[in-house]
Amino acid sequence: MSIRTIIVDDEKLAIQGLQVRLEPYSDIEVIETCANGREAIRAIKTQKPDLVFLDIQMPGFDGFSVVKGVMEIEPPLFVFVTAYQEHAIRAFEANAVNYLMKPVDEDKLADTIERVRQRMAEKASAVEAEKLKDVLAEVSPESLETLGDEGDGTGRYEKMINVKDRGQIFRVDVDTIEHIEAAGDYMCIYTGDNSLILRETMKDLERRLDPKNFQRVHRSTIVNLDQVRQVKPHTNGECFLVLDSGAEVKVSRSYRDVVARFVH
Repeated sequence: MSIRTIIVDDEKLAIQGLQVRLEPYSDIEVIETCANGREAIRAIKTQKPDLVFLDIQMPGFDGFSVVKGVMEIEPPLFVFVTAYQEHAIRAFEANAVNYLMKPVDEDKLADTIERVRQRMAEKASAVEAEKLKDVLAEVSPESLETLGDEGDGTGRYEKMINVKDRGQIFRVDVDTIEHIEAAGDYMCIYTGDNSLILRETMKDLERRLDPKNFQRVHRSTIVNLDQVRQVKPHTNGECFLVLDSGAEVKVSRSYRDVVARFVH
C-alpha cells in the first residue's frame, strides 16, 4: 500500500534532504512539497494525503497553525520536523506520530516510518471493521446482538509490541508486561525478567493496549491487572499493587477506582 506523502518546509534544501532519505522506503510516495503553511493547508485539503512531514518554524503559518487549519477534514498523520527540542511536547499534544530533529537521523526516521505503517494498518482495520458491521446490520441484524464484548473493538488492541532498544528490536508479548512507567518522552516497559525503553507517549501506548487488562494507576504508570497479586493499603487513600515479580507499584488517590476491581 502506497503512503501518499506531502513534505512542508520553507527551506528547499531541507525538503530535498528529506526526499533523499525517504527514497529507500518504497511505500512512501511524495506527491507534493510545500514551502509555507498556506500552501500546505491548500495541498492537504485538495490532495488528502496519508502523511505530512511538517516543519514547525515557518514564517506566517507555522506547523501547529497548519494542523489547526485542516481540522474540519479528516486530517492526515503528521510528523513534525524541527530544529528546536522545546517543540517536542507540543508536537505530541497535537497527536503527531512523532517528531524529528534536524538534521534528520536515519535510525529515527526508520522508527517513525514504522510507526506510520502501524497507524495506517490500525486505521485500515478500523475502517474494515465498520464496513463489516454495516453489512451485518443490513443482512443479519441479529448477528450484531451476539457479538457481545467482541464487538467493542478489543480485536484492534496489540498482542505483540515491537521495541527498538540498544540497537536491537525486541518482540514483546503484551501479556508478559507487568507495568509501564513514563520517563520524559520514553516509556520503560517492565516484564518479569527484563526492562526495555520505548520512545512513545503514554497516551499513544494506552491506545494500543486493551483497557480491560491495562489500566493507569498513576499519572505516569500503567499496570497489567492480570499481573496483580496483592493490594497493600497505604496512607492518605493511596495503596500499592504487588505484582507477580514482587515489584510494588503505587496507586494514587486519583485512580482508586482501579483498586475497586479487586474488592468483591
